[in-house]
Parts: sequence; structure tokens; C-alpha cells
Amino acid sequence: MLAIRLPEETEKRLAELAKKTGRTKTFYAREAIEKHLEDLEDVYLGLAILERVRSGEEEILSSENVWNGLDD
Repeated sequence: MLAIRLPEETEKRLAELAKKTGRTKTFYAREAIEKHLEDLEDVYLGLAILERVRSGEEEILSSENVWNGLDD
């Protein structure tokens, strides 16, 4: 369970959208959180990989190496 406080303007916009579409505010809040969560997970995964590359823990392959490796 999650309870959040929204700025008044955001609450109004959410309520208006729900009213216009016949969906619930919860539906749109859940949809927005799930979409943004996916984006955040992608960002943090990318940052973790970048850190491993910078520290030498992760190897970078050129496209030439990748394509040559497919011939094996």
C-alpha cells in the first residue's frame, strides 16, 4: 500500500483526466509510476554498467569485434 501527497495542481489534473476518461485516479497513478519506474531502472542499470566500464570491470567490444565473432 502506498499513500502519496500530490501538489494541488497535479491532483486536479489527475482528477480531470480520470473524469474525462472514466478511469480511476489510481489507474493513472499506477500507470505513471510503472512507466517511470522502468525508465529509472534503465538509467540506473546504464550508470552501473558505465561505472564497471570506467573501472575496467566491463569490456567494451567494437562492432568489428562483434561481427567477426559471429563468423566463428
